Amino acid sequence: MIIIGIDPGYAITGYGVIEYTANHFRTMDYGVISTKAGVPFELRLLTIFQQIEALIARYQPDVMAVEELFFSKNTTTAIGTAQARGVIILTGAKAGIPVYEYTPMQVKLAVTGYGRADKNQVGQMIKILLHLDKAPKVDDASDALAIAICQAHTGLINDNKAVGGYQFGPGGKTYS
Repeated sequence: MIIIGIDPGYAITGYGVIEYTANHFRTMDYGVISTKAGVPFELRLLTIFQQIEALIARYQPDVMAVEELFFSKNTTTAIGTAQARGVIILTGAKAGIPVYEYTPMQVKLAVTGYGRADKNQVGQMIKILLHLDKAPKVDDASDALAIAICQAHTGLINDNKAVGGYQFGPGGKTYS
């Protein structure tokens, strides 16, 4: 199974593409998509769309995994990042691949066994699990690989399908 993991952002979007077969990982690609401040926002989103679309066309992933957003203070950044996340999910849907989402705590737990692991611990486990010489230098790329690993470890569980947490209340019932 080929998995593309995405750490969404409008300034920097991390991506990681891995293959997971018979409990073995193979790293195919990872990096970041950067957009420049001062460029009209819609063009920044277009760049993210085009680059994710190109990655999907190149690697033909079976599934996409995207990190859920968590912001406690900066709502301006949260709104922009949420818009980029929407574009990313739409790109996966347009390509016809299932999209799953995970919280940062779920990702850390799946990669390190500890839901409150720090960036260094996550990076070291990525290095070990993916047989890399060193952990990725850019946190966004490292996070994207961790999200892909989380998807591999979690599998195709429908409860993790991207639905946007606001759509469902306790017990999976929709709000009226």
